[in-house]
Amino acid sequence: MSRTLQPGPHWAVYTTWLLSLVGLGLATYLTVAHYEGSQILACSDSGLVNCAKVTSSAQSYFLGVPVAVLGLISYVIFSIINSPWVWKMKNYWVHVARMALSVGSMVFVLWLIYAELIIINNVCLYCTGVHIVTFAMFVVLMRVVPEQLGWGRSAAQ
Repeated sequence: MSRTLQPGPHWAVYTTWLLSLVGLGLATYLTVAHYEGSQILACSDSGLVNCAKVTSSAQSYFLGVPVAVLGLISYVIFSIINSPWVWKMKNYWVHVARMALSVGSMVFVLWLIYAELIIINNVCLYCTGVHIVTFAMFVVLMRVVPEQLGWGRSAAQ
């Protein structure tokens, strides 16, 4: 396997960085709401959309850690690893880590969507925002990173 990196397309570099910053903002808001109380959430607390019920449910913790904090940590890392300066790095493993974090985050988001729709029976709009941002970033990264790493090229090239 070749370790020669192709440069990331400019559109992907700036799209993933923007998505990372949006995700960071949403995750920060959800983390503050976790510690300050769900009453600061500008979200419905009745009907299908019920941020307070979702953010205070048993599923809002993973291994004793608030999911909001895990999201904040993930998006701090994404904001760094998706910055234009890190995209320019020639270290193969930085780009593998970017893709691995995206895959792991997407798997976790799928679990959270299941928890919201099936277990809790409510949806949090801010959580949904994070899910959409995570999915969009996953799509962009799966489109460009394998090719950048040389995984999409044939051995004859």
